Amino acid sequence: MATMKQVAEKAGVSTSTVSHVINNTRVVSDDVRERVLAVIAEMRYIPSAVARSLKNDKTHTIGMMIPNNSNPYFAELIQGIEDAAFKLGYNIILCNAYDDAKKQAAYLRVLMEKRIDGLILVASGDDEELSGILRDMPMPKVVVDREVKGVDADFIEADHETGGYLATKYLIGLGHRSIACVSGPMHLPPSRDRVVGYRRALQEAGIGFNSHFLVHSDFTSEGGFSAFKHLLSLSDRPSAIFAGNDLMAFGGMCAANEAGVRVPDQLSVVGYDDIALASFSTPRLTTLAQPKYDMGQAIAKTLVERINGGHQPPRRKMFRPELVERQSSMPLR
Repeated sequence: MATMKQVAEKAGVSTSTVSHVINNTRVVSDDVRERVLAVIAEMRYIPSAVARSLKNDKTHTIGMMIPNNSNPYFAELIQGIEDAAFKLGYNIILCNAYDDAKKQAAYLRVLMEKRIDGLILVASGDDEELSGILRDMPMPKVVVDREVKGVDADFIEADHETGGYLATKYLIGLGHRSIACVSGPMHLPPSRDRVVGYRRALQEAGIGFNSHFLVHSDFTSEGGFSAFKHLLSLSDRPSAIFAGNDLMAFGGMCAANEAGVRVPDQLSVVGYDDIALASFSTPRLTTLAQPKYDMGQAIAKTLVERINGGHQPPRRKMFRPELVERQSSMPLR
């Protein structure tokens, strides 16, 4: 790889002149600028972002930490973030914690070493080590969906309680009263909030809460498969299930098929997220759509505003999910 010194020698100028051409930090004659740029193109010289940041205090790079990239929800969220960031002149470094707190901490330290200008975080849990690391990171931050205690940052989330409420109310409106909930891990705020919405809808309709109908599992197809399998083995099994995300719903419908339970004839299923695959499952999945792309755009724009000198107090923004009715649910017969 060519160096700045080699570019300077071939262009017949000093390294500082090459630096000024690249960074626009001093007036350089048109003739010299054109000569330097021609040599840069010829030698395919790529300036070091870290070296430039030492002078400009900016790398135009954003770090993003997510819990698990196997969930398509995050891929669709990231698309909105990347599109907005690219238009604003920023690149993304993506790190995947795989729901491992130690890996999350290690990657956050790596991002600091990369001199990122800002951080987008979807946390894998919340502990003292994470809070301490984030407090030590001097750059602006946007926390998504899972708030971290003791950390001042802009916070953007979906209204998960309303989502759980709308899903359950929809099933009640179809005549179901034996409604189970397959939730994500108890320690995650989105899981807890969706359960709160589920229980609120039951209470509002005068339906007693059955603790046997609430099952916590992983936000995966495997987690949904095992949870549905358990619920369908009950002597008094539910007629409808609200799944904590679409992956759980897909796994759950597979479990229902293996148990000889027809969806939606014998079991109505509602998911959460409205990932792209929800339109192509069999049957097509009724679900709560999170405005993932719009959230991603808002996340990136909020962070770049903060990077560019926004000094207002930390902001909170909440997006409302909407029900998308498809073929996995029907009125109780």
